[in-house]
Amino acid sequence: MFPEAVIFDLDGTLVDNNAYHIEAWKIFYDKIGKPFSKEEYTKNINGRINSDIFNYVFNTTLSPELIEEYSHEKEAMYRDLYKPYINPINGLLEFLEELERVKIPKAIATSGLVPNINFMFEHVPIKNYFSSVIDASQITQGKPHPEIFLKAAISVNAVPSNCVAFEDSVVGIRSAKAAGMKVVGLTTTHTAEEIKEADLIIKDYTEISLTRLRQLKPVELR
Repeated sequence: MFPEAVIFDLDGTLVDNNAYHIEAWKIFYDKIGKPFSKEEYTKNINGRINSDIFNYVFNTTLSPELIEEYSHEKEAMYRDLYKPYINPINGLLEFLEELERVKIPKAIATSGLVPNINFMFEHVPIKNYFSSVIDASQITQGKPHPEIFLKAAISVNAVPSNCVAFEDSVVGIRSAKAAGMKVVGLTTTHTAEEIKEADLIIKDYTEISLTRLRQLKPVELR
């Protein structure tokens, strides 16, 4: 029965944390002497893997070692900033429990790093709801390429066209759509107009239910 599985992005989708990522990026940009704007974050950073991000930030191809160093520096700033405020997005726990009651598998497909994933699980009690987590270390091509959502579907033994993805970023929505999935977009980071490619747009999980999810119907294969 549709959906066969539900796959969630993390940042801006399970927790409304992008303001803290933006603040951490401001600090990082100040350190390297570059100007920064929220518009730049939403257009060129949000939803992407760190190798793509830091090559963009420095406008060159960095070594994997340097990317790792910069990544851990910036993400440590983010965790320090967000720790006092971390909470699940409104209605998330109730929605996950509704999916759990009918035994719909759930996975996470995030461009984030393992320390950030563990940080979320330490402070938001949702780890047991998820059968698998696909992170940036498990893919070679970042969003909007569909690789991460295809791997997430495989990890829960689901057909991608029978899955629904939850996303907040434009590149994430395009990634899930390219994988053949229906997509629910959250307006935590972008306006509804900016994420209009999603099949359904919500502000938080109080606006979604399993009944409404099933009204999306699976993608028809041609």
